[in-house]
Amino acid sequence: MLPTQIAKKSDSDIEVRYREPMDVVRDFKNGALRLRVLQYAAGDEVHGAWLTAELTNHGYRVSPGTLYPLLHRMQEAGLLKSRGEIADGRRVRLYRTTKRGKKVLADCRDVLTGLVAEVA
Repeated sequence: MLPTQIAKKSDSDIEVRYREPMDVVRDFKNGALRLRVLQYAAGDEVHGAWLTAELTNHGYRVSPGTLYPLLHRMQEAGLLKSRGEIADGRRVRLYRTTKRGKKVLADCRDVLTGLVAEVA
């Protein structure tokens, strides 16, 4: 990491703060990934394996080590809810967008619509 800011606290102290370099495209794609998850889960309940396959069909390369922590964080944030179910002798977790998640999705759609109109 490279220092992006050096702040002098006093004559004898220098505080250096480190930040990751900004990657606008990566950050945009990560946000789009979250929106896709909200969109898919706003319809029928979805499970991780289905999400992985669907996201792959749309050009995302998402490993289980990325997807499941994301789903967990989105659930903790109140954007998704889940329930366990046994299917073909295996336990699966089904996810659905919450009321709050649907509001966030609608708000993001409005922002995207405005953005596309401005940059297109």
